[in-house]
Amino acid sequence: MGAAMNPLNTAEAPNPPRRGRGRWQLILILLVVVGPMVLATGMYKLQFWVPESRSYHGELIGNGESRVDLGVQADEQRWQMLVTAPRDCALDCQQLVYLARQIQIALGREASRASHALATAQPLEVMYDAKLKREYPQLQRYSLDLAAYEREAKGSDAAQLWIIDPHGNLVLRYDARVKGKDLLNDLVQLLKLSNIG
Repeated sequence: MGAAMNPLNTAEAPNPPRRGRGRWQLILILLVVVGPMVLATGMYKLQFWVPESRSYHGELIGNGESRVDLGVQADEQRWQMLVTAPRDCALDCQQLVYLARQIQIALGREASRASHALATAQPLEVMYDAKLKREYPQLQRYSLDLAAYEREAKGSDAAQLWIIDPHGNLVLRYDARVKGKDLLNDLVQLLKLSNIG
């Protein structure tokens, strides 16, 4: 009887609430949810732990600049392969125009999601202009604002090919040395990952 009345008998006393355990659970949940976002932001801003390998072949343009910043006024709602020629459309420019058309054809069922275009700052040579009208009926043609282009292209006067998303953002840039297979792989990958355009 005395044992039942003993206030020191801990077997029958209720367990006190553990406040410390709840706090640690909350901290753990916040770390799991917020931690990856903080880490990713830090990696992007401070450029640490960024992998050296990449799956694309062109130069990535990740600064939010658009086709307008490049000096081209266009209203294209699809993915676009845009060849730019700040001077005359010489052999390297013509090679990129041809390549863009071949990539367009190689897309097969996905071809309607992309277009190919040429933007020039100078009038084309008469024979080449006639050839484009005759053999490249789907090629879109634009004028190129040279001052805007030189700011974006960092003074390069060589022909370049740009992949532009359906919102008009610059995504990748290539020079005339690009291989068709590499360009096709990049564009196919973008179309696969994108639900726009």
